[in-house]
Formats: sequence, structure tokens, C-alpha cells
Amino acid sequence: MKARIKWVENAMFIGESGSGHAVVMDGAPEAGGRNLGVRPMELLLIGMGGCSSFDVVHILRKGRHDVRNCETLLEAQRAETDPKVFTRIHLHFVVTGKGLTEAVVERAVRLSAEKYCSASIMLGKAAEITHDFEVLEAD
Repeated sequence: MKARIKWVENAMFIGESGSGHAVVMDGAPEAGGRNLGVRPMELLLIGMGGCSSFDVVHILRKGRHDVRNCETLLEAQRAETDPKVFTRIHLHFVVTGKGLTEAVVERAVRLSAEKYCSASIMLGKAAEITHDFEVLEAD
């Protein structure tokens, strides 16, 4: 896997993935930025949420469950002093589908957390990571 980061100006950078996609990162005004993009640590949190969400949906669909939507809400706390690493991260999955049971969603969340999500397993070396979920019935 490769990536390229290019400085634009002040505290703004463009990150380009090896697959050809780009994202704007910018700092807060007090750090010299103009608040025109996500912060790098926010992007790290978003990446972890995307990795976990991908796993949960993939596991459920592979099990032939009728998943209609998955929204993952993340909340993180960081250390007070430098390096301001994540110390706690909580993921709340809201999974909507037809006939989904709590048991199958719980299994998918657990498999992602314990076996498949490289991002959360890696970040779990530094932060306490917790998960919960709710299951909604689709119309």
C-alpha cells in the first residue's frame, strides 16, 4: 500500500491514495490552517470507522442477511499532552435490515473487532476500544 502527501499551503495538505483517490487535510486556524479539510487525526478515526463498517456489512451480506443500511457513530478521546494519541474510541453501529437479529449483528461486530478490522486492532494497541450496536427493522 502506498500514499502520497503534498503540502499545498499553510497547514493544508492533499493526501493521495495508491488507488488514485484524494482527500484534503487542513489544520485549525489556531494552528495556521483555514479549516478547509479534515484534520489528520479525524481522518484516522474515519478510516477506522470505515474499516469496521465495511467488515460488519460484508460479514452480514456474506451470511445472506438482508442488510439495508449501516451507520457507525464514533466518539474518541485523546491524551491531554503530546503525543495526543487516542486513549478511548467507542463505535456505535446502527444496522438496519429485514429480519436481522441481535445475535447475527453482535457476531459481525465481534468478528470485525477481534479478527478482521486491521485499523481497529492496530489502534487497540494504544487505545481502549469499545463497541455497541442497535438493530432496526427496515420498512
